[in-house]
Formats: sequence, C-alpha cells, structure tokens
Amino acid sequence: MEFSTTEAENQTSVISSSFCVPSHVHLTIVRKLLAVTDGNFVITDENGIIMFKVIDKLFSFHDRHILLDAAGTPIATFKKKTLSAHKRWQVFRGDSSASTDLLFSAKKSLLVQLKTELDVFLSGNEDENSCVDFKVVGRWLGKSCVIYNKDSTPIAMMQKKRNFGSVVLGKDSFDVIVYPQVDCAFVVALVVILYEINKDKDD
Repeated sequence: MEFSTTEAENQTSVISSSFCVPSHVHLTIVRKLLAVTDGNFVITDENGIIMFKVIDKLFSFHDRHILLDAAGTPIATFKKKTLSAHKRWQVFRGDSSASTDLLFSAKKSLLVQLKTELDVFLSGNEDENSCVDFKVVGRWLGKSCVIYNKDSTPIAMMQKKRNFGSVVLGKDSFDVIVYPQVDCAFVVALVVILYEINKDKDD
C-alpha cells in the first residue's frame, strides 16, 4: 500500500505518486448513460484531455468498477462490500480484488445522516474507531463536498455542474479541484464512490 506525506513535497499519495502534481488540478468528471467505448465515467483536465476512465466490470455479481489511466491501464478496482449497513466500498490496486492489494475503504460515517459524510480508512488502519485517515463532507442535495485529510486540511473540492446539456442528456457532471501534491486518482475514486453511495437518493 502506497501512502506518503513528505516535508519536501507535502505529497499525499494513496493510489500512486505519479498522479501528484505541484499545482492545482481542475478536473471534470462526467457520468455517461451509454458507455460503449469511453467508459461509465470519463475524467478530463481543464483542456479537455482524458486523464482517467471508470468502467463497470461485466458479469460481476457485485457493484464493481475499474479505474483506468489515460493509456487504459487498470490502476484501481472499486468493489461494494455486500451486506454493509454503512454502504462500505473497498478499493484495490490495479484490477485485483485480493485482500493483500487493498488500498483503502470508504463508508458512510453514520447509518442515518442529514448531510453527506464519508469516513476513509487506509488499508493499514486496523483501529478504525479511533482514527479516520480522510473524510468527505458536504451536502449531496447541494451537489458539493470537500475532502479532508486526517489533520482536517482540505485536499480537494467537488461541485456538481448545473447546465442545460446535463438536464437534456441525463448526464451527471462534476467540477473537481485537486490541491497541489494530492493524488488525483485517489480523489477521482472518492468522488465516484460518493456518487455510487448517493445515486439512489432523490435530487
């Protein structure tokens, strides 16, 4: 499991340090209804260049998605844990779902909550009750959230776009700002998990 915060770089890496850059990164995450070639989620930078895609795993009995980099290489697999009251999702390295490749897990902070709040635990964090590694806080009805590290410092922000195209085409689109030296792939994974946890709620 790869996680590092260095004084020199102030780097937060969970999936890979190769997705950490020294400046703010502006991403657009689009959920597509018909995903024949591009993927179920397509993630582009501010210039419209594809950085990541998320595809559904076919013939899977559980909700399972794979995060691909720009070259189409699997870098993480998301899997919904069955019979989880807190709607826990687990994220593994590459296209694996083996426990030895677990990177982190995310779940609702409370069974019933008025606002969106997810607790995120790295794979090495066995005592989840006393320490949360990251937290996602916001209001899904307001279509916005902030991701914090364990020191309560923001590392990314998300805001849902509201435009005519998304209403007509039925696509969900999100603007995401990733702070400097923060793993963009990790942030994308959290936004996708947040979407999956909340997709059955009324807007």
